[in-house]
Amino acid sequence: MGNNGGGPCGACKFLRRKCVKNCVFAPYFDSGQGTAHFATVHRVFGASNASKLLLRVPPHRRLDAVVSLCYEALSRVKDPVYGCMANIFTLQQQVDKLQTELSYIRAQVSILQHLPQPNMSSVDVFWSHAPMGSSSSMSLTDQLCPHDDTSRSREPEESDLEVLAREFLANYAPRVD
Repeated sequence: MGNNGGGPCGACKFLRRKCVKNCVFAPYFDSGQGTAHFATVHRVFGASNASKLLLRVPPHRRLDAVVSLCYEALSRVKDPVYGCMANIFTLQQQVDKLQTELSYIRAQVSILQHLPQPNMSSVDVFWSHAPMGSSSSMSLTDQLCPHDDTSRSREPEESDLEVLAREFLANYAPRVD
């Protein structure tokens, strides 16, 4: 059948149909977790639309298309209004904040580079009077960038969507040894 084990692929299993030899879904939706992934894609896009889209994509790019379909489908289920655009907006805001912080740090470094070379005792005095606390309990960025914690973004935790993308790439991407 379409799936190497002889049974239907995850998509055909979900659709309760026979998996044919050249099934477009078989290489990307295994009979295990592929069924759940395809169910989400089917719910958002429909099997026919997903099939048509994959058939229009060159075979060497289909894995990317499947990962994108699954990512967008999961995003759309999580956030029906914005879908994956919510993630993009959040990442853009993080980039803007980090660029502002980088500019501030570069300005501070530039100021420090133009100061006369201090001896070691002067450096110790500088760090002992560092803004917002001691260097042992705070990062250099926190010491040089005095701002409230509400404007800082936390490190994003790995989302279900990122796990899905990594899983697809681990299972289906060609391995280069």
